[in-house]
Amino acid sequence: MSLLEVKVSPKASRDALLGWLGGTLKVAVTAAPERGKANAAVESLLAEALSLPRSAVRVIAGGAARNKRVEIAGVDAAGLRGRLEAALADRATR
Repeated sequence: MSLLEVKVSPKASRDALLGWLGGTLKVAVTAAPERGKANAAVESLLAEALSLPRSAVRVIAGGAARNKRVEIAGVDAAGLRGRLEAALADRATR
């Protein structure tokens, strides 16, 4: 299990991994920050980017804030960083 610090931009034009801000991953989601919609969108975006089931990704802190802590099951810290780097590189080549 790994923890990931995430900074979220809700109500964006598209769902996307944006890059690193120090040790924090910046992401954008189209969902509005109401009734957990943005949190669910962040969980889905990260699960897809990491090729993990949606149930393996969970916002555990910062539910009502832009800065969140996300728990990711099934991957260690080194593997997490590698998968995110690959997803960001893939995004850059599109």
